[in-house]
Amino acid sequence: MGLGPRIDLRVSQQLVMTQQLQQAIKLLALSNLEIEAVIAEELAKNPLLEARPGEGAAGEAVIVRQDSEFGDEATDPTGSDELIAKLGGADDSPVDMDWREAALEVDSFVDVGSGLGSEDAFDFDRLEGGETGLAEHLLAQLQGTGGTIGRIAEAIVHELEETGYLETQLRLIAEECEARLEEAEQALELVQSLDPPGVAARSLEECIALQAKAADRYDPAMARLIANLDLLAKGRMADLRRICGVDEEDLADMVRELRAYDPKPGCRFVTKEPEAITPDVFVRKSRGGWLVELNTAALPKVLVNRRYYAELKAGPQDKKSKAWLTECMAEANWLVKALDQRARTIVKVATEIVKQQQGFFEQGVSALKPLTLAKVAEAIEMHESTVSRVTSNKYLACDRGMLELKYFFGSGVASEGGEGAAAEAVKAAIKALIDSESDILSDDAIAGMLKDRGMDVARRTVVKYREAMGIGSSIQRRRQRKMVAG
Repeated sequence: MGLGPRIDLRVSQQLVMTQQLQQAIKLLALSNLEIEAVIAEELAKNPLLEARPGEGAAGEAVIVRQDSEFGDEATDPTGSDELIAKLGGADDSPVDMDWREAALEVDSFVDVGSGLGSEDAFDFDRLEGGETGLAEHLLAQLQGTGGTIGRIAEAIVHELEETGYLETQLRLIAEECEARLEEAEQALELVQSLDPPGVAARSLEECIALQAKAADRYDPAMARLIANLDLLAKGRMADLRRICGVDEEDLADMVRELRAYDPKPGCRFVTKEPEAITPDVFVRKSRGGWLVELNTAALPKVLVNRRYYAELKAGPQDKKSKAWLTECMAEANWLVKALDQRARTIVKVATEIVKQQQGFFEQGVSALKPLTLAKVAEAIEMHESTVSRVTSNKYLACDRGMLELKYFFGSGVASEGGEGAAAEAVKAAIKALIDSESDILSDDAIAGMLKDRGMDVARRTVVKYREAMGIGSSIQRRRQRKMVAG
């Protein structure tokens, strides 16, 4: 066989992800705030798009009935897998889009209700951040303090952590201010005398000591107790009585005093406004069952300005301008359809979650069941990756609070009922048992009590969940109870 160049014809298949399909898939996983940023970017570059702030698309509301006969959930005629197959997209990145359907089909399981304009609709208020940060609070108290000491004190304030601690070495602050170390120490004493007590401390012991001094409780016995906080954490009360030179009653009084102090005095001042979370769907009780509503107020209405398109098209234009106008029109139509289908998909997934976790909305976390993305995807005939994208960064508001859609998915443990219990339900049961214990319960005892309730939980599982909730062992809880009792 001779060596040399030659030409061969080969036929092969290749998965291609179009740019529009990538955009639609990306929109599914974005939060409302991120969607607003995308829309703002598209509005800036596409003259055929216009937004009407404060308006949403037509309200979507479905009722999950309380009866046991739910029926089969209606599905979109064209799912993501079929659409991607036609477009040559990747199999693992479905988007579940059908632009030809004008409304979400429902059957006996759901009933189309009113939108958010109803008189009993949700009224969701945003949280407000604090007005004054720690630095502003301290600087206000330093007003009128001039000279080198005042200048160093201001520098110290700006070096404080959010917790109120000073982690920067005082020597470095003195060098930065071109001052002596003695002057920096005087400035530190000045800052430590400000409100709140304990601020500008360099360790937990110093923070507690500053608060004890402010409360006029810093005597030699208290000083020795603060210097041995590690023994207090271990519950070695006999050693502490010997070190402090006090009896059992005095030590108990000192411990109660320490518990009243704030180990992080700076945290009570909010330094920045918390980011507001806007729910994507609302779930509330109605006469027919549970009503699932899309929060249309959080979705700006994006429209295609067809009149402007007609004016531009009728005017004089060359071949390049005509192609650009056609491209803008196609991209505008695609974005509007993608946003519309995103909203419909969120409602569809949220409705199935409410159906699967109806016990949670009626009874609370104790009735939460194990749920997987695959189970929801199979029920609504969508791809599992689509459900995963839809539940990311999406929130549900109900009477039990604001919850991320991912919250309803999780592993569980076996139970006599067959369906099992979700991990969150088991954690809630463990916490309830410990909170109501009269005698300290061991992990084995807790596991046995959970088994009596139908939750087949091993002792190691109890330990894992208990530690995840920050609850101490039976020995630690018994020791803590003795300390509180004095």
